[in-house]
Amino acid sequence: MDPADSLEQLKCGAAQIISEVELREKLSLGRPLRVKLGVDPTSADLHLGHTLVLRKLRQFQDLGHEAILIIGDFTAMIGDPSGRSVTRPQLTREQVLANAETYRQQAFKILDPDRTRLVSNGDWLGAMSYADVIRLNRRVTIQQMLQREDFRDRIENEQPIGAHEIQYPIMQGWDSVQVQADVELGGTDQLFNNLVGRDLQKEEGQPRQVVLLVPILEGLDGVQKMSKSLGNFVGLTDPPNDMFGKLMSISDELMARYYQLLLGREQPAELHPMEAKKQLAREMVATYHSLAESAHAAEEWSRRFSAKHLEDAELPEFSPPPNEQNIIAIVVAAYAASFGVRKSRGEARRLIEQGSVQLRGEKIHDLQGQVTLAQGDVLRLDKTRAVRIR
Repeated sequence: MDPADSLEQLKCGAAQIISEVELREKLSLGRPLRVKLGVDPTSADLHLGHTLVLRKLRQFQDLGHEAILIIGDFTAMIGDPSGRSVTRPQLTREQVLANAETYRQQAFKILDPDRTRLVSNGDWLGAMSYADVIRLNRRVTIQQMLQREDFRDRIENEQPIGAHEIQYPIMQGWDSVQVQADVELGGTDQLFNNLVGRDLQKEEGQPRQVVLLVPILEGLDGVQKMSKSLGNFVGLTDPPNDMFGKLMSISDELMARYYQLLLGREQPAELHPMEAKKQLAREMVATYHSLAESAHAAEEWSRRFSAKHLEDAELPEFSPPPNEQNIIAIVVAAYAASFGVRKSRGEARRLIEQGSVQLRGEKIHDLQGQVTLAQGDVLRLDKTRAVRIR
């Protein structure tokens, strides 16, 4: 493909490219580019937020370039400080390796395995001596590291920064040197780390990589970025009914952004918002499961929220907090445990006042009253979410 045409395709969905001129020049080299994406297996599952950058990597593959997927089995034991206000808990190597295996399997739901070079950064980082680490650290300064906004914020708020966290961008940058990356992909929160890679490549006499960043996908709460630790995620391995139900729970405002980022197109203006949301959910389930499972999940969701069939529907099971009988506290807990949505007590109170909360088909009106839950009871939280008591 003509380099100019390739560039226009690759710009679609990108938040920032450093720089377009350099990318055009690399696309004109007449050879496949080495396009790097590093992922740290800090949990067992990938979620829809990860798919934005994975789909961009697949786009490079479809244009004939080489995808280099780096499993950060070494860097995951440190933890990326990007966007973090506190130090990440440290994982054991056994935890990281178990997570890495699931990452490999799930990434190939999007990537072409025949055109993917899969490597682990423990192969080179784990082999470095302490003297090697000292020599590498001489190439950066503390002043450079403290340019990071998240580090500055932690200093201003008198929150500690571990010395190991300062090493993280250096190690990620060294990955780029090791694979001789032409392009590195990441979310917008990875800008600092990716630029360190450019600097280290220059020090090594390599051509500097182009940095291509994609937007960050907000989680189901519509506020914070999608994250398993925050519970606001849609996992690629979520069962079809769960994936469909989670996507039906998002706000109309968030739905427009999901259309743009996950499907690469605008929300259909001619469709009622509820129908547009169903279409989004069907397409996501079909993509990561199958058309048949997508159709079944849509039917099940409709049955679930028909008052006539709610008792017979497949609902998320919810175990209420022990000895808790206050309906406001129970509603808050049900949202968090079953849907990953953090509701305040005030928001739960308003849902009850509006008549949205129902137990055994009856609206609850008494905000201060005590409720007794029994095995199998259906607790309806709002128009699109209900749980079965376990």
